Amino acid sequence: MKNNRKLLTLLAVGAVVIALVVGLVAANSGKGSGGGGTSSNATITLAEAPATTPTYIFPFMACPVFSVANISAFDYEMYRPLYWFGWKNTASEVPSLSLANQPVMSNANKTVTVTMKGWKFANGQTVNAQSVMFFLNMFKANPSGYCGYNKGYGIPDQVASAKGSGNTLTLTFSRPMNPYWLLYNNLSLLTPMPDSWDITAPGQKSTCASGTYGAAATNKACVAVYKYLDGQSKKVATATDAMWQSGDDGPWKLTQFDNLGDVTFVPNTKYSGPQKAQVAMVKEVPYASASAEQTALRSGSITIGYVDNGVLTSNGTPDKPGANWSPIASKYNLEVGPPWSVNYAALNLDPKSKQAVFLQQLYIRQALQMTVNQTGMIDKIQKGYGYPQINPLPPVTPANIKGNASDVSPYPYNPAQASALLKSHGWVLTGGTLTCSRVGTASNQCGAGITNGQKLALSMLYATGTPVTNLEVNTEVSEWKSIGIAMTTSSATFNSVIGTCNANSGAWSICWWGAGWIYAPGIYPSGEVLFVPGGGFNPGAFSNAQLTASVQQTDFGTANLGNFANIAAKVLPDLYEPNGTNSFVANGIGEVSKSLKASVIGLTPNPLTNFMPEYYHF
Repeated sequence: MKNNRKLLTLLAVGAVVIALVVGLVAANSGKGSGGGGTSSNATITLAEAPATTPTYIFPFMACPVFSVANISAFDYEMYRPLYWFGWKNTASEVPSLSLANQPVMSNANKTVTVTMKGWKFANGQTVNAQSVMFFLNMFKANPSGYCGYNKGYGIPDQVASAKGSGNTLTLTFSRPMNPYWLLYNNLSLLTPMPDSWDITAPGQKSTCASGTYGAAATNKACVAVYKYLDGQSKKVATATDAMWQSGDDGPWKLTQFDNLGDVTFVPNTKYSGPQKAQVAMVKEVPYASASAEQTALRSGSITIGYVDNGVLTSNGTPDKPGANWSPIASKYNLEVGPPWSVNYAALNLDPKSKQAVFLQQLYIRQALQMTVNQTGMIDKIQKGYGYPQINPLPPVTPANIKGNASDVSPYPYNPAQASALLKSHGWVLTGGTLTCSRVGTASNQCGAGITNGQKLALSMLYATGTPVTNLEVNTEVSEWKSIGIAMTTSSATFNSVIGTCNANSGAWSICWWGAGWIYAPGIYPSGEVLFVPGGGFNPGAFSNAQLTASVQQTDFGTANLGNFANIAAKVLPDLYEPNGTNSFVANGIGEVSKSLKASVIGLTPNPLTNFMPEYYHF
């Protein structure tokens, strides 16, 4: 957990003192052996989310592969970020698990100095300043290749100079930085990389890691290195090769990885961190659907898994879970936690999309939102295990961060009001579907680009494999149809949906992969990655000057997130969906074997879904 004194020291030179969580624990909470002894011959088996498998190993990830499956339960086992976030039921930084000491600000918050701890990669190289410069140089050379990039914000665009020597990294910015935001949403993005990855082909060394930051020669070298490593990352069969293994500075070593998503880890005996693995092996197993995984739960062959909400016979709440699924209740404990995420369906406002002409109209987005019955779906479909989502903040955001953010949606469920709103803009029912009867841009007309007699018809692409998502999509489509909005649906696997909704902005209209966005590795939910022009994960090209200004007031100033949240609730950059409880594989109902123990961190799923099996034993 976060060290109170170090946090206050960091923020005292900044402008705002805010804690990411309420109730910080002691600084040494990331230490310890786990207690209760080890299980050296045991295996922990984690069930991957339905049809959601890891596919990419290189930590410098573009948006189509930037997912929980590739990061939280895969890459993080091997390749640790510069600063580690997520501990027990909080999203806070953990100093003892971070690769560097706490950053020190100077020069009126324009300069940050980071001192590395000197841990080791598996090949013996020190995880030092140059290994961080490797990532920074690649980020500078190819910013759009990394999904954490936000044009004009922080690293790399605001970096005037970057230098690394030994264990000391120094970054100087072109303007003052909010120290808290710099740590939680910028330094958090960086993953040190070994010199052994600085190649353009086997045996062909390059200078991306050692080059001068921003120099043309360095940029050219880094683009070539990225091209090679990206290509290798797409070859699953090479994931256990010596090159990828050489950069392992985490507690686990990859020994198996295939195209189906089967993963096997064994302890990394060269890990420098405080918590060593206590079991012989960790296996991650793919399942095509929740029902297939539930069959495995019945047999007891999974250590950590999940059930679909629909199989539970009684309702519960995120704070007070109800009865577990009876066929497995004797073997497993139901474990859920609060999510550090926003759940939403992305809306495509990019003119390349033929249906953007509708979604660009705020009143149509309002009507869509007013026919999403969040409380009803939480009660009936999620069996009580969920939170209404009314703005981009995580449902359990502490008061000192959320500020004056309203807890009341400006667009509560009200189909009658949604219908009246559409009719007031000139839409009339024709054969059960709304058609435009008043062309123009006045307040009582259909809006720019909409033609006379045009039907209000939209399409939604969503991820399959989870009955909860299927039921929620069907419920929403039925609600929209009831007021005359025609909605065509199509479905695909999670990985396919993520890829489609990022690779081609004209290929979709409404996109829902079922879990929204977990605020990681950019931890602070200030919104620049999702809702500002140039944001790393803004595939729908949303832009609103007022919302962008509110983001900047936090990132480069001292504002809390209240103003940002209230504006985002009103302008609807996306379609807010009910946010489920957190399991070990994102949203869901977690199931943990009664024989598994974790006396240091407990068995409640982490809000960031960071899988930390080194703390587990039997």
